[in-house]
Amino acid sequence: MKKLAIITTHPIQYYAPIFRLLQQRNNISIKVFYTLGETIAPKHDPGFGKNISWDIPLLDGYDFEWLVNISPAPGSHYFKGIVTPGAIEQIKKYQPDALLVFGWAYKSHLKIIQYFKGKKPVYFRGDSTLLDKLGVVKSTARQIFLRWVYANISHVFYVGTNNRAYYLKHGLNENQMTFAPHAIDNERFSQNHSENAVSFRAGLGLNNDDILVLFAGKIEAKKAPLILLQAFVNLNKSGVHLLYVGNGPLEIDLKAKSKNVSRVHYIDFQNQSQMPAIYQACDLFCLPSSGPNESWGLAVNEAMAAGKAILASDKIGCATDLVKSMQNGAVFRAGDAADLSEKLGLLTMNKKRLAKFGAASKLIIKDWSFEQIALAIENKLLNEAT
Repeated sequence: MKKLAIITTHPIQYYAPIFRLLQQRNNISIKVFYTLGETIAPKHDPGFGKNISWDIPLLDGYDFEWLVNISPAPGSHYFKGIVTPGAIEQIKKYQPDALLVFGWAYKSHLKIIQYFKGKKPVYFRGDSTLLDKLGVVKSTARQIFLRWVYANISHVFYVGTNNRAYYLKHGLNENQMTFAPHAIDNERFSQNHSENAVSFRAGLGLNNDDILVLFAGKIEAKKAPLILLQAFVNLNKSGVHLLYVGNGPLEIDLKAKSKNVSRVHYIDFQNQSQMPAIYQACDLFCLPSSGPNESWGLAVNEAMAAGKAILASDKIGCATDLVKSMQNGAVFRAGDAADLSEKLGLLTMNKKRLAKFGAASKLIIKDWSFEQIALAIENKLLNEAT
């Protein structure tokens, strides 16, 4: 059986189910190498401003090894945060037929990629896009550097249209790319939580006819939570409520600005087991991100699996693929409060239409699944020349 070594930073709720599925399918053998170092304790998330420990299993059902990270300041948020001098020997001991690396922007990952280039096929998965506008000098320098990085990669699994354009820009050709859609646990988010959703809405003081707009995520600058508040204030429509779920550096400012605004609600960060009911309690999910470095936006996948209409900015990587204008929601120009206000007003005109858009979301997201990712990875490895 062909063997795949998977290199990634730490257990993540969006990746662990893929690894578990690959092992369950038993078409290839996998081993995951975690480079950040052994950690199952709560991990500090600077975006949320607190320690986070996911309440779903992340290490069950697949083979893995911890690598020893000797960085004096370990972290997955910067290049020198992951330094694993023993990584190459541990991977070689597994004797893989190919490697799959998640992300290159760590000292350890780049070293692994460079070492195995030409020795084994090196696959890659990331979700970067070209949506951030850079100056000419910075853009040119970045392109030269990234072309050098991706010259070390045999094949990439691209997550969507914007990610595909990014790889083409940086020297990869069509034969080096396979579509493996960004996905979440569609089944978990689509399971019926109507009783809890009704109870949650009642706790906010909403009645059945009220429309609830949801923002869920880190309350930080690149997510642009303030422009959503501005648009909501401009809307000034009775029967429409706005809920922020999460924490972050802009939280105090956001709450101060909404102090005298009625129908705005806040709850702290909620773990994975609570989120399906919260998504199902809303009528419209809004992700107003302006970037920079806002890649895909997997919260959109979650809200769609929960059967909800979507309002997203054009700086979110998934908007091109997942948000269909006036079919399951709308896309607005990032940073444009007037455009956001207009789209928000249009979408909140009719609660029944939002329900129809939500049903359309559920159909659209159905095939953006872990199964499709596993199939893409298996097919590539099994068809690789020995």
